[in-house]
Amino acid sequence: MNLNNKLSVLNFLQFFIWGTWLISAGKYFSIIGFSGLQIGAVFSTIGISALIMPALIGVLADRIFNAEKLLGSLHFIGAVFMIAVSQIKDPQWMFFCMLGYTLAYMPTISMTNAVSFRLLSTSGQDVQKVFPPIRVWGTVGFIVAMWVIDLTGLSSTSFQFMAASISSVCMGAFCLTLPACPPSEKNKKSSLKSMLGVDALVLFKQERMVVFFLFSMLLGAALQITNVFGSTFLMDFKDSYPNSFVVKHDLVLLSLSQISETLFILTIPFFLKRFGIKIVMVLSIAAWVFRFGFFAIGDPDGGLIFLILSMIVYGMAFDFFNISGSLFVEQETPSSLRASAQGLFMSVTNGVGAIVGGLGSGLVIDHFTVNGVKDWPSIWFAFAGYAVVLLVFFPLMFKYRHSGEEEMDEIKKRM
Repeated sequence: MNLNNKLSVLNFLQFFIWGTWLISAGKYFSIIGFSGLQIGAVFSTIGISALIMPALIGVLADRIFNAEKLLGSLHFIGAVFMIAVSQIKDPQWMFFCMLGYTLAYMPTISMTNAVSFRLLSTSGQDVQKVFPPIRVWGTVGFIVAMWVIDLTGLSSTSFQFMAASISSVCMGAFCLTLPACPPSEKNKKSSLKSMLGVDALVLFKQERMVVFFLFSMLLGAALQITNVFGSTFLMDFKDSYPNSFVVKHDLVLLSLSQISETLFILTIPFFLKRFGIKIVMVLSIAAWVFRFGFFAIGDPDGGLIFLILSMIVYGMAFDFFNISGSLFVEQETPSSLRASAQGLFMSVTNGVGAIVGGLGSGLVIDHFTVNGVKDWPSIWFAFAGYAVVLLVFFPLMFKYRHSGEEEMDEIKKRM
């Protein structure tokens, strides 16, 4: 197997693991009696881990250990924690076991990218040109995992976590077959402050960047809401529409969101060149309004079209703040701070945002739950209202003048 094929498999497995449980775990936790806040707390472990672990593990890979061996070891550790998760039904123990798992898993996302970049560079390939087709296999892996868990009936059971454990073992073993990625002498001499991303905090001296990171965090919270409760919502149609496709194959329907994501990412260069980051972010926020609003009025019968539309607009909602935001940070940051700035962007969106989204959405769910019955239209309209508030205030607070040529030059470099 040549290097590029190996890296395609690496990315496929990396996100296949996540796809086995990320979208379906909330449904399982609801089935075994967790409250909305308890489910949100368990999912907040993703944010806690994303906030602290990628930078710390990155330092170890840059200074001490071979990156491919460290990556494999983390997946082996994650496999052990997933076995424990599959056996637990107590909310408190579930929180701590899932925290142990996410502490191991979350840094592997950035490490998989780092290993891919390193091996492609050392083999003399153009990373910007070659990596995107390799990375798209990660999205394919996530979608395939969702379909496997759905069609095998594991989405409502603890066996989804065993599937994640088995996949993690396969991933760990596969990592050991990769070419060596030893620490470089240059990285060993870099300051610890710089490698941990502390240098990027200087960006908060700029009002525009403070506003941008604040709204990125709030949009990261919106992303967490549907990751946690999307499947739970569709499952609750089982009493009124027990034989519907939506109820029987909720993950297949939800996978349309990931398919939409792969399509909308191709439109980013056009929208950034034509409209600029401010309008693109406004479009993202508007898409979140529709994402939640379509959920509020959708159902498996006459409202099926609204559920499908919700999946379609997800691609714009996610890509236009996550991918476009990353490009904006790259463009607006001095070259000496770009790596740190990207780490800060991930910590804000997938770290703080995930914590806020997990806990906040759990409180909203519990508020609209009476005698175990969730008022889903009110829940989704509440979330849509949250997005409307962001839609009103972001363009008022974010001061930015679009220059198409500058942004397009950066897009050509990074995509």
